[in-house]
Amino acid sequence: MKSWIYRNLLPPLLVRALTRAQRRRDELERFRALYGRFLNAGDLCFDIGANLGNRTRCFRAIGCRVIAVEPQSRCLKQLRREFGSDDGVVIEAAAAGASPGKATLRTSPVHVLSTISPEFVERTQKSGRFAAVSWSGQEEVEVTTLDALIAKHGEPRFVKIDVEGFESQVLAGLSRPLPAFSFEWTPEIPENTVGCITRLQSLGRYEFNYSWGESMRLARAQWLTPEGMVRIVEEFAAEVQGFGDIYARLAGPEP
Repeated sequence: MKSWIYRNLLPPLLVRALTRAQRRRDELERFRALYGRFLNAGDLCFDIGANLGNRTRCFRAIGCRVIAVEPQSRCLKQLRREFGSDDGVVIEAAAAGASPGKATLRTSPVHVLSTISPEFVERTQKSGRFAAVSWSGQEEVEVTTLDALIAKHGEPRFVKIDVEGFESQVLAGLSRPLPAFSFEWTPEIPENTVGCITRLQSLGRYEFNYSWGESMRLARAQWLTPEGMVRIVEEFAAEVQGFGDIYARLAGPEP
């Protein structure tokens, strides 16, 4: 009955608005189910590569305080519009990397694919995944580190890293273990992903899981050792149409 009312009695623009609102509610529920494993209301988390604030929005829905780190100027405009008056969100106009300084951000009309990593551009075009995508623009951006962000804002309970092939460089700027992380997994650059796993293991005793695409579901009921996670990364190195996120937590009881 409800769908019939939507189709026949409501104006098309209102139907689209209601549909978008419902999709956003459904998305937030899936995000809560996943990130609720790692976070509680009041926790601090870092959203590294915040883009338009998709994950920041989710973390705020859980009740977390968020440091949203984003270098891309057009994304910063959206973040400031949505979160600029939110006391629970601090927007850092920077990229994160191995050391402070400046870097060249290669920008794409597909804003989620803008990156500092030349390997990401080269390999995803060569594999055919993003053969039709251009990276025609450039921005000179500030670079900070996870250590510098911690010194400024405090130690986070969770760090989400989604920076298109630059994830291992972000983790190179961290010198202490933290409770939990997620970082994007691009099959075309397995050494980047293995570098993330290796770096975390040098900081503490971590275990790993992963999620395909935007499923917001962990793929394994049992968490994996670093060696087990590396084997999966190597197994799927040729599956260039797939992508996902790897989750890491300090071994022991769930955070």
